[in-house]
Amino acid sequence: MPAETRTALDTNLLAYAEGVNGEARRADVLRLLTRLRAEDLVVPTQALGELFAVLTRKAHWPADTARRAVLGWHDAYATAETSSAVLLDALELATTHRLGMWDAIIVAASAQAGCRHLLSEDMQDGFTWRGITIRNPFITTPQPL
Repeated sequence: MPAETRTALDTNLLAYAEGVNGEARRADVLRLLTRLRAEDLVVPTQALGELFAVLTRKAHWPADTARRAVLGWHDAYATAETSSAVLLDALELATTHRLGMWDAIIVAASAQAGCRHLLSEDMQDGFTWRGITIRNPFITTPQPL
């Protein structure tokens, strides 16, 4: 798979696809996912952990139900692991670019996995670091690719 086609998904997209934040946002994300090739999508393991926390704490899902949802994402797409190299890169991002640590881990893991885009509503659209560019798929005038 060519690296330039790989796209990572941030926690918020996963949560929205699970129905957190309403049916309209869920439909938006599911529509977006149908336009992308499954083999080109990557889910950072940090995002999977955050998804479990969102589903159990914010959405008040039972832990077993949240676990099944997380495992569904884990099994459906490639994952980007959080290694010590990712942690070191994330520390650089958090220090130099003032990203929150958990977001920095997601960016660093996605970059290390060869992703060219990270879809996120929470991070700065157009921010590029080591070949990965953050894209907010919900803004009406996105930065050009």
